[in-house]
Amino acid sequence: MNLSHREKIYNWIKPPVSVMVGLGLGLLFVALAGESPIQVLSILFKSAFGSMEDFGMTLFYSTPLIFTGLSVAFAFHAGLFNIGAEGQLTAGALAAAVVGIVFPTLPSPIAPIVAILAAFAAGAFWGWIPGWLRAVRGSHEVINTIMLNFVAAGLSSWVTLYIFKTTETQNPETQTIAPAFTIPKLSYFGETPLSIAFIIALACAALVGIVLWKTVFGFEIRAVGENETASEAAGINSKTTRILAMTIAGGLAGLVGVGEVLGSAERFKMGFSPGYGFIGIAVALLGRSRPLGIIASAILFGALHKGSADLDLETEKVTRDLSQVLQAFVMFAVIADALWDKVRKKIVGVKA
Repeated sequence: MNLSHREKIYNWIKPPVSVMVGLGLGLLFVALAGESPIQVLSILFKSAFGSMEDFGMTLFYSTPLIFTGLSVAFAFHAGLFNIGAEGQLTAGALAAAVVGIVFPTLPSPIAPIVAILAAFAAGAFWGWIPGWLRAVRGSHEVINTIMLNFVAAGLSSWVTLYIFKTTETQNPETQTIAPAFTIPKLSYFGETPLSIAFIIALACAALVGIVLWKTVFGFEIRAVGENETASEAAGINSKTTRILAMTIAGGLAGLVGVGEVLGSAERFKMGFSPGYGFIGIAVALLGRSRPLGIIASAILFGALHKGSADLDLETEKVTRDLSQVLQAFVMFAVIADALWDKVRKKIVGVKA
């Protein structure tokens, strides 16, 4: 077996090994807390996959993570680090809700499409801003996207509380969108909020894969991300490419609003995201910025979130917060995996 074959096998086994190491470390702490790791693992698995309803909820929690993971990955391929998916998904969700409120007379076949396009456009605009600032003004996208997260939070608060505030409750949320804007649920999974937003997320993952690896534009994005100087020498406009990449990344994050607003809550709720944008960074890293990897990683994180819900009821010393601990250990394993890559390359280089 030559080195290239070894590298391929190594790259395939790294993600599952990282997951197992991370989960193993987390379960070790479970044992130190006085609970049975096997029992906790059984509870997590049964709660996440024990029935079609449970699996439907797992997929429901995974859907926004697929969108944000794709968003972070798409920007990363262009050499950009998108920390702003949280603000972009807020802008997208708010736009979907506003369209559903302002245009209640749109017919059913057209209404959800308009809202979906609005969510993508709002997120894309929120991604275009830091993309333009990076390309034209030289401002680092990490700083810009972090600041825009706060701007999106403040703007959405103002719109929610002072323009489209509901009179039905004291909760900080908008009015209900018109019924024509709602999207169908996936009834196969029982009485769960899982909607066709999950199908849209899978379609977006497939489309991202096609764009990045089957089109000239995708080649330009990856070329700019790998070596901007060489790309410029080859005639690729790196500034335009990065602006477009960040714009599309923002649009992908904005589509989180499809499932949350059109498929579930049917309104915009302040604070609806438990950090989907930031968890999307972990999803993209664990998924190696590949669509299939991102889908698998998102389902894993969704399963941890859903599975931990029963820990409060069935254990004495472990709570649902364990899911965040396990996610953190998985990410530590991924980081350690990157360090192992460097060590392994040095060893291989010495042997060669």
